[in-house]
Amino acid sequence: MPTPPTAGSAPRAPRPSRRSVLAAMAAAVPAAGLPVLSGRASAAPAAGALPGGGDLGPNVLVFDPATPNIQGTLDEIFKRQESAQFGEGRFALLFKPGTYRGLNAQIGFYTSIAGLGLSPGDTTFHGDVTVDAGWFNGNATQNFWRSAENLTLHPVNGTNRWAVAQAAPFRRMHIKGGLNLAPDGYGWASGGYIADSRIDGSVAPYSQQQWYTRDSSVGGWNNAVWNMVFSGVEGAPAQSFPDPPYTTLDTTPVSREKPFLYLDGAGYKVFLPEKRTNARGTTWGSGTPRGESLPLGQFYVAKPGVDAATLNAALAQGLNLLLTPGIYHLDRPVEVRRPNTVVLGLGYSTLVPDNGATAMKVADVDGVRLAGFLIDAGPVNSATLLEVGPEGASADHAANPTTVQDVFIRIGGAGPGKATTSMVINSNHTLIDHTWVWRADHGDGVGWETNRADYGVRVNGDDVLATGLFVEHFNKYDVEWRGERGRTVFFQNEKAYDAPNQAAIQNGDVKGYAAYKIADGVTTHEGWGLGSYCYYNVDPTIRQDHGFQAPAKPAVKLHHLLVVSLGGKGQYEHVINSIGAPTSGTSTVPSTVVSYP
Repeated sequence: MPTPPTAGSAPRAPRPSRRSVLAAMAAAVPAAGLPVLSGRASAAPAAGALPGGGDLGPNVLVFDPATPNIQGTLDEIFKRQESAQFGEGRFALLFKPGTYRGLNAQIGFYTSIAGLGLSPGDTTFHGDVTVDAGWFNGNATQNFWRSAENLTLHPVNGTNRWAVAQAAPFRRMHIKGGLNLAPDGYGWASGGYIADSRIDGSVAPYSQQQWYTRDSSVGGWNNAVWNMVFSGVEGAPAQSFPDPPYTTLDTTPVSREKPFLYLDGAGYKVFLPEKRTNARGTTWGSGTPRGESLPLGQFYVAKPGVDAATLNAALAQGLNLLLTPGIYHLDRPVEVRRPNTVVLGLGYSTLVPDNGATAMKVADVDGVRLAGFLIDAGPVNSATLLEVGPEGASADHAANPTTVQDVFIRIGGAGPGKATTSMVINSNHTLIDHTWVWRADHGDGVGWETNRADYGVRVNGDDVLATGLFVEHFNKYDVEWRGERGRTVFFQNEKAYDAPNQAAIQNGDVKGYAAYKIADGVTTHEGWGLGSYCYYNVDPTIRQDHGFQAPAKPAVKLHHLLVVSLGGKGQYEHVINSIGAPTSGTSTVPSTVVSYP
């Protein structure tokens, strides 16, 4: 995000435009020459059936403490992925339980690092898991698509650096020290998300513009720029929005942690954490985590090159899906029809509909878990990219909801892509736990009509909860909420940079489309910690009536809203409806509303 220095924050390095096409993106290279240490589990299939289990493929690297030259392998992966923002390389770095010393795992694009224990303490680094921004001149606002999970770290200098932007989750981590969320030199940063983690020392966000932390424990939190949101976090700062801009909920209304791969003896299993209500703190701090395990033999272990028909055949015979790292081209939707199906991606596995299909459709059934993959729009317009429940879905899933976790959607950037509506949630009680739905503002195939995408997330189901909702740059509404009793804890948005003029975004008599619109017929809705930014750099004279639009009804309640004009490139007239002061000038100072109505 292009922002000038913010008062009270650390000094920042000069920043090139976020929209600039990066000149030195490394193309992905096959993983030849790297140690292939993936394990194997298998199930004997019936005649003609697809097998369960199997080898995890060449881009899943599994280490144990005796593996030679671990640091050299980590460095080689990082060299390939450091600046490969739109490359094709995908990697998962998995560490068996044990103690590892002297490692600095630098994490680049499309790289996930994780421990293979049942709890973070099973896999311990006396070292660091690092994200910095040297590849982009100290600017961390494009450090997307990477993750860390299920490790305990003893940082070498006492503080681990994790300077990320969107789509970079930090889950089930235990830091025996502090956590620095800013790049070296305190350049711009735009993240981020922490869940089910414990940081014994303080978290220092410095230049991070916004952040959401859920169901965790921190030893302290040092500062805030625009929007820091906490739910269910032990040690979180007291609520004080807008000065400083902390939004703090004692508990998270409903949560269920992301599924993860682990080793049980010599065999792989996938752990499915149980649902919690009014959660606070980690799931793993007092004994064995609660949930159930599925052996790898109950998964079809998919490799890049497999087609949608094969994935659907595996699902139809009762297998779950484990998507190993790579890019999967689809000529039809992946159809998830069975209750409690798990679709788990490793290393940012990526689904691409080539012919205008929807990438994935989920039936109106209980307990589906979608986690850990990227959907990339194809060159032919898709009406939708992800549908959870068919139109008109009406079943009650309160006891066992579908979860959408670390599922990211991209339109353009890696090449031309189009989609009318990216994510549609029709099933009631769905949990959206950390998503970034992004119409690209830089890269290849980018332009107002080139990567046309009118709507980001549309929620038609009732009782849907979003925790960590990042949606950016859509041609019309970024989020459109039509279901009843919806709730959002943390929302981050930028309006589309590239609108050519005022007429292009005119919405009848309204200037611009709201970033977050609650439909006129909705009677009950609540949200906490919601921010929208504009940076109309093609036509800086554009005016946006408001960032948020909501019906004036007593049970429609929004807490802690802000809008920001980034450097004066366009302006907001109001925060929500006709309420809230306009933004003005080039000062990049938020306009806020503490409570609506």
